[in-house]
Amino acid sequence: MFQSFEVTARPEQGPPRLEALRAEIQSEGLDGFLVPRADAHQGEYVSARDERLAWLTGFTGSAGFCAVLGHVAGVFIDGRYRTQVKAQVADVYTPVPWPEVSLAAWLKEQLPEGGRVGFDPWLHTPGQIAQTRDALAGTSVELVQVGNLVDRIWPDQPAPAAEPAKVHPLEFAGESHEDKRARLGADLAEAGCTSAVITLPDSLCWLLNIRGADIPRNPIAQGFAVLHASGAVDLFMAAAKLGEVRDHLGSDVTCHAPEDFLPFLGALEGPVCLDKGSVPVRVADAIGDRVQWGDDPCSLPKACKNAAEIKGSAEAHLRDGAAVVELLASLDAQAPGTLTETQVVSRLEAMRRRDNALQDISFETIAGTGPNGAIMHYRVTEETDSRLEDGHLIVLDSGGQYLDGTTDITRTIAIGDPAAEARAAFTRVLMGMINMSRLIWPKGLAGRDIEAIGRAPLWYAHQDFDHGLGHGVGAYLSVHEGPQRLSRVSHVPIVAGMILSNEPGYYREGAFGIRIENLIVAEVAEVPEGGDAHRDMLSWQTLTFAPIDRHLIVAEMLDGPGRAWLNAYHAETLAKIGPRVSETALAWLQQATEPL
Repeated sequence: MFQSFEVTARPEQGPPRLEALRAEIQSEGLDGFLVPRADAHQGEYVSARDERLAWLTGFTGSAGFCAVLGHVAGVFIDGRYRTQVKAQVADVYTPVPWPEVSLAAWLKEQLPEGGRVGFDPWLHTPGQIAQTRDALAGTSVELVQVGNLVDRIWPDQPAPAAEPAKVHPLEFAGESHEDKRARLGADLAEAGCTSAVITLPDSLCWLLNIRGADIPRNPIAQGFAVLHASGAVDLFMAAAKLGEVRDHLGSDVTCHAPEDFLPFLGALEGPVCLDKGSVPVRVADAIGDRVQWGDDPCSLPKACKNAAEIKGSAEAHLRDGAAVVELLASLDAQAPGTLTETQVVSRLEAMRRRDNALQDISFETIAGTGPNGAIMHYRVTEETDSRLEDGHLIVLDSGGQYLDGTTDITRTIAIGDPAAEARAAFTRVLMGMINMSRLIWPKGLAGRDIEAIGRAPLWYAHQDFDHGLGHGVGAYLSVHEGPQRLSRVSHVPIVAGMILSNEPGYYREGAFGIRIENLIVAEVAEVPEGGDAHRDMLSWQTLTFAPIDRHLIVAEMLDGPGRAWLNAYHAETLAKIGPRVSETALAWLQQATEPL
């Protein structure tokens, strides 16, 4: 199996590790040290070697950091992880609600007399450090660069990832890396830059049409690159990874050893484009006064999928939807109390593995039943594995990495006869998902401008959820991709070709969780009769097809347009997925998609 149910969070290991880190902090003459969940590439996902935050604290979430002082160690977590963190860290750590409480505000409160707080310049961006330093202005709290103190006390730290890279075929990429490099190089020249430094692994892999396996669930190869205005690239990657791809890269991509990266940066002529939100501080220091701040040149082009990438994603979703339907049909035939969460995860992975294009799952499958469903990013383990009991809901959030696309789908499923309040909350979540699916909006609006559409049905009931409405998704790349988001903090305009998730939810700690998620792609909206032909508008095309659980829908809560959308969606699901499933699953699908 791709997924393991091994227990990775051991709270009892936290206290001795924290004590050892504090000894290192003291030996350096510091008053604190910052431990982020980040690596030198500044991607969301990290390899086993870089899981410093999890190793130190036990917290395994995909975002957050720890600020260790002599008398307190704060674990900063956002709304997605406030239930999870309670079970994963020992009481020597103090959970801190973030970003409501900023690092600077916390440091000022905890160090009223001032102090020196160390950070590893490879693991923080210039934007992060500048923001905190600005907020600390006028205090005696100082952020200082030091070596990584966690690495000094981690005796069995894994070796760096070294999986071979592979070529991503042109039929799936839709554009040669030669054309990408020339196009983006011309953009650099137009912006007055001689080059740009790329540290995000998915940007590097997208640019060069390569993929890798350095990080589980993410088909990326880690490395650094410098893109020049000429379109040439200098690539810094371990030689062991490059065997298969050297001929593919060609003569305009020069390969170097990773240890040559910093000296090479020191010799670059400026201006050099750096993204202060994604490059490490150490890279910015190496460039010095030659820096011209700008966006990662790959970020927006990568987000705007071409026709081949959209076609591949749509095809992957149909095959993935068939696997999900097979699983849903089998669950519906299973009596309550006879299955556990791990059995559901294993069964779904077995369904997906029937597709030879499957390379991996796109993240650890979330299968949370009953109270576990309220843990937004719940990871089932041998210790937490729970039975699907009568009256429970199970949140099943999963996806696959296929050669032609990345999938991410969530369905909340009724086990037996759930409570009326859970069914009502589910229907509100469904109404929000339908609202966003049906939306037509003016070109130029960002995620922050439209995401309330998906929350409104919950707001009317004085309910909400503590994660974004949607995230960008890669094309056989990271399942979480920027810069686009359906979030109140996202200012990036939605553009045709962007793939995002549409995933409202609701979570009641200790009781149940609900989430419904489809992937959607932005496209130019058709002008209806009587519409303003001069207005540029966008709409969504749904990529994900699997039924919504009818047992949980309070039909009278849906208005006419909402019910019409759902009936049309189910009809399309039957038409597209029906021919791809077994006779047993087809019979179930026909019932599951009957009009309301």
